[in-house]
Amino acid sequence: MRQPLEDRDVTISRATFTIPHPSSSMLVASMNPRPGGYLNVPNAPVTSSPAEMQRYLSKISGPLLDRIDIHIEVTPVPFEKLSDNRKAESSVDIRKRVTAAREIQTLRFEEIDTIHYNAQMSSKLIREYCKLDEASLQLLKTAMERLNLSARAYDRILKVARTIADLEASENIKGSHISEAIQYRSLDREGWLG
Repeated sequence: MRQPLEDRDVTISRATFTIPHPSSSMLVASMNPRPGGYLNVPNAPVTSSPAEMQRYLSKISGPLLDRIDIHIEVTPVPFEKLSDNRKAESSVDIRKRVTAAREIQTLRFEEIDTIHYNAQMSSKLIREYCKLDEASLQLLKTAMERLNLSARAYDRILKVARTIADLEASENIKGSHISEAIQYRSLDREGWLG
C-alpha cells in the first residue's frame, strides 16, 4: 500500500512480464486511538493502559502514517455545540473557496502534464513553489527538531501549507500557514496518547 501511495502506480508482476498501472488515489482513513475507543472523553471508562494503546497503534506502520498528509485528532462534540443555532459557513461558500484554490493550482502547473495539484509536487517543485520567509523557515525548523519529523513529513507540511495559502488566495506561504500545517501532523507528536 505504501508504494502505490508514493509512486501513484501499481505494478503487477508475473513470471514473464511486469505491467505498471496508474493509480493516483486519495486515502481517507479513521481509527480509534485505543482498543476500546474513548480517548479524551470525559467520564469514559479507562480500559487501556498506555502500553496497550501503543501496541494497538503499532498495528499501523510508521512509514504508512508518514505518507498521510493530514492527521487530525477529533474529540467528541459537546451537547451545547450540537444544539447551537448559530449558522456555520455554508457548503456552497466552502465549495467556492476550494474551487478557487484548485484553479490556482491548475494554473500553477499548467506547463507540467503529470502534475495538477499540490499533493503531486516533487521535491524539486516544492523548492520552487513553497518558498518561505525567514520567520516561517525558523518555525518549521523548530517543529522539525522538537517533533523529530522525517524528511517526508517536511515535504508534506510544505505541500499542505501551500494548499492552505491557496485557500486564502495568498501568493506566498506565511507563518500562519506553516503553523496550521504543522498542527495537522498530530500522530507525529510524541506522547499524543497522553
